[in-house]
Amino acid sequence: MTTPATGSQPFTFDARPLTEPVDPRAVSAFAAEMKSRRSGSTTALTVIAIVVAVIAVLIIVPMMFVFTVTIIIGYNSFIAVLPLLFIAFVGVAVGIVAWLSVRRRRVADFRLDRFAAANNMTYTGEVSDPPLPGMIFTLGRARKADQLVRGHSPRFVEFGNYQYTTGSGKNSTTHKWGYVAVKLDVPLPNIVLDALGNNAIFGTNLPASFQKEQHLSLEGDFDKYFTLYCPAGYEQDALYLFTPDIMARFIDNAAQLDVEIVDDWLFLYTKRQASTLDPATWAWLFGTVGALITKFDQWARWRDERLSHTPAVHIEPGSGSHALPFAPPTAMLTPPPGVAPSGRRLKRGGRWLTVVFVAIFAAVWFVSRFLS
Repeated sequence: MTTPATGSQPFTFDARPLTEPVDPRAVSAFAAEMKSRRSGSTTALTVIAIVVAVIAVLIIVPMMFVFTVTIIIGYNSFIAVLPLLFIAFVGVAVGIVAWLSVRRRRVADFRLDRFAAANNMTYTGEVSDPPLPGMIFTLGRARKADQLVRGHSPRFVEFGNYQYTTGSGKNSTTHKWGYVAVKLDVPLPNIVLDALGNNAIFGTNLPASFQKEQHLSLEGDFDKYFTLYCPAGYEQDALYLFTPDIMARFIDNAAQLDVEIVDDWLFLYTKRQASTLDPATWAWLFGTVGALITKFDQWARWRDERLSHTPAVHIEPGSGSHALPFAPPTAMLTPPPGVAPSGRRLKRGGRWLTVVFVAIFAAVWFVSRFLS
């Protein structure tokens, strides 16, 4: 049992399924079950791979065999058999690597599924193009979330690994993230906390940049750990949400995580895997989530005053005060849950400035090295 600190009280979870020995037969049975869940979802790439493999077995291998035998008969030399031995060695090596990779994945899936079950959660292998509103989920192509561990009480939480691809051909790049998605009670303004502790040399590691006018400086030491962005005009709302006690929770537990609040979701982003076989990573993330969700109840009371409205009251002519025997309910004057359009998304921009800065820095460095 592992008990990470979560602020006011410990959060206990069972990490034994991540490391204890596994039964190979149970792993095989689970892999067959996972395959049956994905039945009917064979992709075009899988079909192509099968066709190529069949062609290789039925045509290429016999041709190489005939070619090698011809050389042996013609030259009667052991050297002529070396190409065949080399091909056989490469084929065996590739097969072993592929088998080990598949086996490692099956064991990882099995362990994570048992880990989820032991902690009253559920496990899902892969989801293509997950319908989440966070900034990383709307970029590139070939988007997929993998190894998803989901908790459903006291609120929905999803731990997962995510990747997407940008560019094409030789210039294509696959971007990988770990994330935690926490469902909130009500929609909130789009707020981003860019953690300073995980930034690269040239600035943020986030895949988006935001206009400087949206930067809000908070009191205390918060600015030493995070750069906070909120939509223009929502500064007071951000101060309502990020009270001193909540800021302390983020500093103590999430200083190495980038944070995004968008719609009725809170996302924690990291460049390492969030769903993993490492118990220490789970202790860290479980502790972070446990420390934060105890404060989300006060966020549920936030309302966007820009959505305020006074209900229209129709009074018949000559009816006097008898038309209103009681005052309108106060609840009718309270804004409904939601965010006005101006607060739903931060304004992007400024990335080109970072690119220019990096180019200038690289040019200065190159010239100084050349002159020296």
